[in-house]
Amino acid sequence: MDSSGFVMLADYVPRIIQEIRYHSSYNFIGERIDGYEEPCAILSLDAARALKSAANELFVMGYQLKVFDAYRPARAVKHFVLWGIEDQDIRMKPYFYPDLEKQELFAQGYIAKRSSHSRGSAVDLTLFDMRTGKEADMGSPFDFFGEVSHPDYPDLSPEQLRNRKLLRDTMLRNGFLPIDCEWWHFVLADEPYPETYFDFPVCSASLRK
Repeated sequence: MDSSGFVMLADYVPRIIQEIRYHSSYNFIGERIDGYEEPCAILSLDAARALKSAANELFVMGYQLKVFDAYRPARAVKHFVLWGIEDQDIRMKPYFYPDLEKQELFAQGYIAKRSSHSRGSAVDLTLFDMRTGKEADMGSPFDFFGEVSHPDYPDLSPEQLRNRKLLRDTMLRNGFLPIDCEWWHFVLADEPYPETYFDFPVCSASLRK
């Protein structure tokens, strides 16, 4: 499947911080996810350009963007689905979905059977505060599945609400759209491949011509 319209995010946003969770075992499944061969973020060129604009805007305000996931191969989504349907392992439940059963993660929209990430223009990210040297407090961690992670969850501190609003408003201004169940997830509004679900692996070799 043609990856010619994709780039390594670090090549376009040099100050971007990356913690690609699905290349590690610290995620809601508890193991490296299929298709994540290197811990790097890949995006469509259009999305990378838009994200660079957002990153530059935030940098002036004292923040960097920290990315947890970007392009996600279709095989990784299949890994999620098979885990949800067939696998009885719930070792990461206390950390990522303590109040939900595995099957509810699909019904409530936290995990999709076809992911916008596989179209190459979706990104999961947070703010990194350069003044403190830490991630900004968003009120819940990345990939915590529960109401507290909904962008409009009201029972947050003023600081947490401000941080969520700053991230959301900046991403909106730069052409991205949010979803209603995850404060960290944004998709380029004018995505270049709206009907295509790619499956090349996450690694630098995928982008070599």
